[in-house]
Amino acid sequence: MDEFPRIKRLPPYVFNIVNELKAAARARGEDIIDFGMGNPDRPPPQHIVAKLVEAAQRNDTHRYSLSRGVPRLRKAICDWYKRRYDVDLDPETQAIVTIGSKEGLAHLALATVGPGDAVLVPNPAYPIHPYGFVIAGADIRHVPVIGGEDAFFEDLEKAIKDSWPRPKMLVLNFPGNPTTQCVELEFFERVVAIASEHNIWVVHDIAYADLVYDGYTAPSILQVPGAEDVAVEFYSLSKSYNMPGWRVGFMCGNKTLVAALTRMKSYLDYGMFTPIQVAAIAALEGPQDCVKEIANIYRSRRDVLCEGLNSIGWKVEKPKATMFVWAPIPEQYRSLGSLEFTKKMLQEAKVAVSPGIGFGEYGDGFVRFGLIENEHRTRQAVRGIRDMFRNDEKQLAAAGEGNS
Repeated sequence: MDEFPRIKRLPPYVFNIVNELKAAARARGEDIIDFGMGNPDRPPPQHIVAKLVEAAQRNDTHRYSLSRGVPRLRKAICDWYKRRYDVDLDPETQAIVTIGSKEGLAHLALATVGPGDAVLVPNPAYPIHPYGFVIAGADIRHVPVIGGEDAFFEDLEKAIKDSWPRPKMLVLNFPGNPTTQCVELEFFERVVAIASEHNIWVVHDIAYADLVYDGYTAPSILQVPGAEDVAVEFYSLSKSYNMPGWRVGFMCGNKTLVAALTRMKSYLDYGMFTPIQVAAIAALEGPQDCVKEIANIYRSRRDVLCEGLNSIGWKVEKPKATMFVWAPIPEQYRSLGSLEFTKKMLQEAKVAVSPGIGFGEYGDGFVRFGLIENEHRTRQAVRGIRDMFRNDEKQLAAAGEGNS
């Protein structure tokens, strides 16, 4: 595929290696406990499904829809922002429906950047955050997110100063995937100030804003005065409402960026299936107890996994948000790197995780667990990892005795 310039800029997808090994193991009849993908395993709330069925049975909902979303859904989105964050948005000019966040991010990139443009992206990062802009032809400047907030802003200022041409856009994702890193509103105040000073657009992804624990509340960048002059924010119903396969999300904020994405999408799609949009209205406007219940399920799984790993000597911290655990590779295995350690986990513990290197070079000392297995299976996974640790300790001890 060397003749295709955009494909040439995309490295081999690291996760495919793990997926192929996982498929081969299952073909051999092995029981693999899969924490690899952030793919919710439970069904959507019943009232949302019922609204989808009801809308699909109408005769007037099967024609082409609107690429930017039906007006009623855009109003529901803006009302959601008002209730949740006390942010006032215009549904005509500041909200657009997307076919999941990935589609929206990728098409925003195509609409706004091209060859010669520089985009600042966190590292580690969810792959679409850098590669949506790589596909659009932009150059990426990586900003590490592994050393705390002060270090992040030092690296951000340095990246802005050292980049030529001046960076056009900054991509953020808090609570973060894969790192689970969380921030307070003061963080976004600093971001908006820097972006305003340097005339940089900000794209923030809040896909995990509802999956928060231990009293933490995830802020919106649009709560910051002046943020709408420089920023947009993406949200997805995939995780909060267990609707990943429905592919429904939205982008809100700056009018110029919303207009750019609107024009791009008008050429590329006719919007999502209208009954899905009607069901999305029911999700945003209906009872929200289901969202809290979903978050509580992930919190319980988090506790079982983290407490289990810590009990066998794998030191991990409980995240305050997201549906992931970002686990540093145990010291005795660190020299393997995340991909080889992931292969070892799959082959010997029968546990699948995502290698940190798949999220960027600064992720190579970690693996990511997706909290998509129930508590029983999670305990089973911990036992498999414990047995792998013990077997390796025995082999190491036997090797030591042989050398003596």
